[in-house]
Amino acid sequence: MGYRGYRRYVAVGDSQTEGLNDGDETTGYRGWADRLAEALAAQEPGFTYANLAVRGRRAAGVRAEQTAPALALAPDLVTVMAGMNDLVRPGYDAAATAAELDAMLAAFTDSGATAVTFTFPDVSSLAPLVRHLRPRVLDFNDRLRTMADRRGAVLVDTFPYPVTTDPRLWSADRIHAAPLGHARIAAATAHALGVPGSDGSWADPLPPLPALEPWRRAGAEAAWAAAFLGPWLLRRLRGRSSGDGRSAKRPGLLPLPADGGR
Repeated sequence: MGYRGYRRYVAVGDSQTEGLNDGDETTGYRGWADRLAEALAAQEPGFTYANLAVRGRRAAGVRAEQTAPALALAPDLVTVMAGMNDLVRPGYDAAATAAELDAMLAAFTDSGATAVTFTFPDVSSLAPLVRHLRPRVLDFNDRLRTMADRRGAVLVDTFPYPVTTDPRLWSADRIHAAPLGHARIAAATAHALGVPGSDGSWADPLPPLPALEPWRRAGAEAAWAAAFLGPWLLRRLRGRSSGDGRSAKRPGLLPLPADGGR
């Protein structure tokens, strides 16, 4: 698409948009949305940016808690990344989750803003222990493509590109992007929006990794399950969320400081 020029950008979503693992709790999180905001700010004097995303939120929570505040800021650009926290849970309802995202896209596009949404990567390549989720991802990505087309939203469709499941783009938890992954998401979004200076190099593969012996691969999977999958399941059983008690890191439209979007 041709670049429209944006001055009021609002990001809504969950932990990925909040920016987890691109920074830390002490220094603050940067994340792909902050990185995209930096690229946009370089193009537009007077640019402002808000990030309403909160970790752990499911699609219904994102819609209920973030849509109205986002619209109140009268954005000309909104990014919507949500649904993965639904997809990985038992009892996942694809139609209901898609309806939440569709309603958000409708609200934002009807307001006159450019709305952007995203397909999900192949989680079975990132974590073989959850390979049973792959059909859900394929189905939900198809739903996202359909709703983006219906609503006139911009779709950042990264699923077809193998680099999106390169482990170097992901944190040790295999849930949140690493700094390199956040940089690639920001670059893909800038390219989809036609931001001057952006291009398709975000999809370029990294140099090949050496193959792991089967016993090392099995050990890595066991370690990941113990360190991350087990605790995640325990939180679900207890009805707890990583976002309990959290609020948006950047609830109002503000210009970016000289050192970036944090």
